[in-house]
Amino acid sequence: MIPNHNAGMTRRSMIQAGFSGLLGLSTLNAQAFAKNKADKSIILIFLTGAPSHIDMFDLKPDAPEEIRGSFKPIQTNVTGIQISEHLPKLAQRADKYALIRSMAHKENNHLVATHHTITGHQQPGAFFDKVASRDDWPNYSAALDFLQPATKGIPTGINLPTFLQEGPLTWPGQHAGFLGPKHDPWQITDDPSKADFKVNNLNFHEGLSISRVTDRKTLLAELNHQQRKIDLLENTQKMDDQQRMALSLLASGSVAKAFDLNQEPIASRERYGMHSFGQSILLARRLTKAGVRVVQANMGRVQNWDTHGNNFDRLKNSLLPPLDQGVSALLDDLYATGDIQNTLVILCGEFGRTPKISFQQGSNSKQPGRDHWAPCYTALFAGADVVPGKIIGKSDKIAAYPTTIPYSPDDLGATVYQILGIDPASEIRDRQNRPSQLNRGKMIQSLFDSNIV
Repeated sequence: MIPNHNAGMTRRSMIQAGFSGLLGLSTLNAQAFAKNKADKSIILIFLTGAPSHIDMFDLKPDAPEEIRGSFKPIQTNVTGIQISEHLPKLAQRADKYALIRSMAHKENNHLVATHHTITGHQQPGAFFDKVASRDDWPNYSAALDFLQPATKGIPTGINLPTFLQEGPLTWPGQHAGFLGPKHDPWQITDDPSKADFKVNNLNFHEGLSISRVTDRKTLLAELNHQQRKIDLLENTQKMDDQQRMALSLLASGSVAKAFDLNQEPIASRERYGMHSFGQSILLARRLTKAGVRVVQANMGRVQNWDTHGNNFDRLKNSLLPPLDQGVSALLDDLYATGDIQNTLVILCGEFGRTPKISFQQGSNSKQPGRDHWAPCYTALFAGADVVPGKIIGKSDKIAAYPTTIPYSPDDLGATVYQILGIDPASEIRDRQNRPSQLNRGKMIQSLFDSNIV
């Protein structure tokens, strides 16, 4: 099991911008696949716990009541496309995104399915609730960091605002796996909507501030001084790489400034919503604008969308309104600034929910919910040449199985890698130096071709 990175960051008051700069444990032999000259970024809005596709993006109003539930579809601003009545803002922006209603795989377990979704590869030796290990596949930012290392002192990937861990269970896929912790994305574990939000590994030791640091040698000397006070983890490489990373990042200040949400106009922050969902999505936009290539924003803590019980009330009152607000504001800003051309936005969970409503015994009555369902679900895509305003794939009359070509997390991964300029067929080697292909999916061409549905 990997450690909770937040625990390490809060123990120290000095900068640790290179916390993940540990020694890599394997070698990739493939070269970067630079299909696109422009540096494109990915914002993965991950609905951890798995949202109900049949209550959000693929409603079945003609199905029996025990299938369709209590939500009604509403017309979007694109003729022929309907989504949930509880996503009114996204309904008025259907011309800004595409929906795939035929996502599918075979893994109904949260941990295994999460690994598959955020790495684009099945978890090695997967079994029920198999926790994270250094035998896992690297997530997207980790593979990118190895194949196309950052050159401007900007982290390749950042995960926020939660680390997916519950008791002894640590969700796999959140780090670099067998590439080693050197390529782990930064992990932020604080709520950006809090008034005192700050990122501990971007703060200086007492007595220093960004405004006071004008001499790189002075900063390096201070870091060397603080290094002697740090209990270094075993088997790490020297702190030199971490110092250089910290030095470069803080000298430019671009990422540090991106984390300072107080620099964002209050009206803009309010458009996203002054809640964890909205401010996390806003922060993701600011980070990609600052040059971070991959940002994963976890919407909720671990199993927030795991609505076995009280599905409809939770969606209506707690989950869908802040998501609708935050994602809509993100799309508006990306289109307004033109950054939509170089930013791929993905909204998905690890699977969907059962078409048939189940019931859990509550305190006073049975609560209607939906259970895990991987054979069919929906994902939203926008930007980076995605053709907006279209539906890709179809499900059957109860949203249980695709009736058209299904797309897997492997295909999602292949699409992500292509957008990032990486050949999915690149050879990658594990810790035993065994070769394997980075990704075995196929790019979802229908996202980028208006003639393919």
